[in-house]
Amino acid sequence: MPNPAVALDLLLLPTWLVPVEPAGVVLKEHGLGIRDGRIAFIGPRSEALKLKAGEVRELPGMLLSPGLINAHGHAAMTLFRGLADDLPLMTWLEQHIWPAEAKWVDEAFVRDGTDLAIAEQIKGGITCFSDMYFFPKVASERVHNSGIRAQIAIPILDFPIPGASDADEAIRQGVELFSDLKHHPRIKITFGPHAPYTVGDENLEKIRVIAEELDAAIHMHVHETAFEVQQSVEQRGERPLARLGRLGLLGPRFQAVHMTQISDEDLVLLVESNTSVIHCPESNLKLASGFCPVERLWQAGVNVAVGTDGAASNNDLDLLGETRTAALLAKAVAGSATALDAHRALRMATLNGARALGLEAEVGSLEVGKAADLAAFDLSGLAQQPVYDPVSQLIYATGRDCVKHLWVAGKQLLDDRRLTRFDEQQLCATATAWGQRISGH
Repeated sequence: MPNPAVALDLLLLPTWLVPVEPAGVVLKEHGLGIRDGRIAFIGPRSEALKLKAGEVRELPGMLLSPGLINAHGHAAMTLFRGLADDLPLMTWLEQHIWPAEAKWVDEAFVRDGTDLAIAEQIKGGITCFSDMYFFPKVASERVHNSGIRAQIAIPILDFPIPGASDADEAIRQGVELFSDLKHHPRIKITFGPHAPYTVGDENLEKIRVIAEELDAAIHMHVHETAFEVQQSVEQRGERPLARLGRLGLLGPRFQAVHMTQISDEDLVLLVESNTSVIHCPESNLKLASGFCPVERLWQAGVNVAVGTDGAASNNDLDLLGETRTAALLAKAVAGSATALDAHRALRMATLNGARALGLEAEVGSLEVGKAADLAAFDLSGLAQQPVYDPVSQLIYATGRDCVKHLWVAGKQLLDDRRLTRFDEQQLCATATAWGQRISGH
């Protein structure tokens, strides 16, 4: 019990409280108390009402859960949403996205695109996201101002990119940003070598050494398509994951994004190295990249998180929708209706995401002492009735427009669907203006 003499800042009284840890638990008629941005109390409503609190909020018909964690994306690409649809990955990248980025991406683009992405994610119940895009310093400033939590992965490629003339400059910028923000309460800097086919061994070794020195994570697209794996086998005589293993990159701080191609040998490498996999089902479906065998990974003990990817290939940053797709797809891929049930799907979108990003001690579940990163989902609507299992209704019958309130570190960023730190009309106007410039209309 918290010290009753010290008042809570806020007491929330939802109909259902889903802590995620312990697994599979739904607490009915419980309260959650916040003090100094952290969870200070979880207990029965009758006990909660005895506590002093600066503010008490009733959340009838609502499910309170940890905020969702979007473990992979490219935030500023919201400004390319729908620009080049219905194309295979390499055509999409080489003929459309990379030329558009070369032409349009500058600090202003990243600032406006990241703001749009953050606002969309907050409205969708996301309290923390991973971003891997150009001008990471600008992105981290937007995260700082917005109040959301984020992992910023420094993009590193063997060729020039917007904001960095070569890999060495990108790495140098990353080290500097890491050192500037290492005590930031909500921002974590990691290294983001783009993919095995865009970063050679020499730069990967440099990244490994620096990441080890700083105890920083590495976030990378790996085995996104069968073509990528086949090309690596033809050119190098080994699969990309095996190459990363040989170079010493795999491990608990390595985040392998996509992983649609997994052989028995790949699975052994993932398990033995304790590498996390970040599953982006909708982007993989849309680009016909393949299927990540989520249930197989889960049963083998691999930590699987979920991400939306960028809005240029998805086309939304809707992690609740992504998690529903992940749950449905996992069943089809495994050929089993019991694969990735609703409770495990929610865990994948919360605690598994926190674990992948190295944040599980801070966020990802509702436990006393953790940061108060919370989302309240309204299950009182027509489409959610009747409620037998609120977590099932959340995953299978609820859209992101049911997100009512959201807090990060105890600060409310969404209040009854209204963004507290953004002007929504202004965001829309700015995005429209970019769209007109980019399309030439």
